[in-house]
Amino acid sequence: QVQLVESGGGLVQAGGSLRLSCAASGSISSINAMGWYRQAPGKQRELVATTTSGGSIIYADSVKGRFTISRDNAKNTVYLQMNSLKPEDTAVYYCVEGYYYSNYGSLSVGSWGQGTQVTVSS
Repeated sequence: QVQLVESGGGLVQAGGSLRLSCAASGSISSINAMGWYRQAPGKQRELVATTTSGGSIIYADSVKGRFTISRDNAKNTVYLQMNSLKPEDTAVYYCVEGYYYSNYGSLSVGSWGQGTQVTVSS
């Protein structure tokens, strides 16, 4: 079992930046991939960024060039640096861990964090 705790959400103006953090604990050695989903009201859940134990990093087209996912293995923490934020980035962001199927471009989620709200004002 893996436990995930996010932090770093908040309110920011368009064009601003935020950094989300996700600290993992528990059965960390079993983690194949970690990533960030977001859920906006009335919209489909979106996988915005994924990092795998093999070193692959995958971004959704909607955030490419603006968001950066990184991990600090010593701290068992994954970060999502979000720059040039837009109002359409407003959502609850969830840290996840699971297994990434590269052939299908999909992440099978094992654990979810509690979510952190990101609000971008125009």
